[in-house]
Amino acid sequence: MENGRDGGRLVLAGTPIGNVEDASPALREALATADVIAAEDTRRLQGLLGRLGITTGARVVSYFDGNEASRVGALLAALDEGRTVVVVSDAGMPTVSDPGYRVVAAAVEAGLPVRVVPGPSAVLVALALSGLPTDRFCFEGFLPRKGGERRRRLADLAGEPRTMVFFEAPHRLDEFLADARTAFGDARRASVSRELTKTFEETRRGTLAELADWAAGGVRGEITVVVAGAAASALSVDDAVPLVLERVGAGEPFSAAVAAVAADAGVARKALYAAALAARKERS
Repeated sequence: MENGRDGGRLVLAGTPIGNVEDASPALREALATADVIAAEDTRRLQGLLGRLGITTGARVVSYFDGNEASRVGALLAALDEGRTVVVVSDAGMPTVSDPGYRVVAAAVEAGLPVRVVPGPSAVLVALALSGLPTDRFCFEGFLPRKGGERRRRLADLAGEPRTMVFFEAPHRLDEFLADARTAFGDARRASVSRELTKTFEETRRGTLAELADWAAGGVRGEITVVVAGAAASALSVDDAVPLVLERVGAGEPFSAAVAAVAADAGVARKALYAAALAARKERS
């Protein structure tokens, strides 16, 4: 239960991710009665208000990645004055790969009430559509744009047993899937969902190899990728070390051998790297 003190309240409002008919009555009320609306894109907010047929007397301010930190003080001041501040992103839930975290953290620290107006989530929609296990999953969001950093992050996830959900830009999807098949193996099951809840919604399911071949021709729209977790491995890290050393002995680069064996065996890459490096030094 929130402590709260006399003053306003911060409202995180989930907005439609495509189909405006998914807007809830609670979202409509929040937008219509807000004193301040902090919007990731003020033009998109005006478009949403128009499609919903809502007029608001709220003061609308921009609140995006570039100015999020600098806006927190003014938003907290509005809350202290007793005003209701509604935070909206372009689509989906604020704070989930979108602005909002900083003002929530600041409001909680200040003892000010925070509430959520639930709304559609690309994460949950894509997960439900994937056909992959949903009992345990993790959200990884957008991975680094640089190929080397992205490949290292994926390699670290090779042994992750939970279903994984990623966001990716359409023009980088082919590179993401190519790197994912290298890190997780060609046969790992996955799905790619685009344009969720929109007219041209599509979900492709298959192995990473199949999806990588499909995406090589170019894909448009907002993208959510779901990848199956690693199967339980019969091998321990210690059992996998000789496999790494065997591949290295055959001329394969050490890091590549570790990544390949970790993906095949479903063990943590970092743990295998450290163990194999120690064994290699011991042999030499």
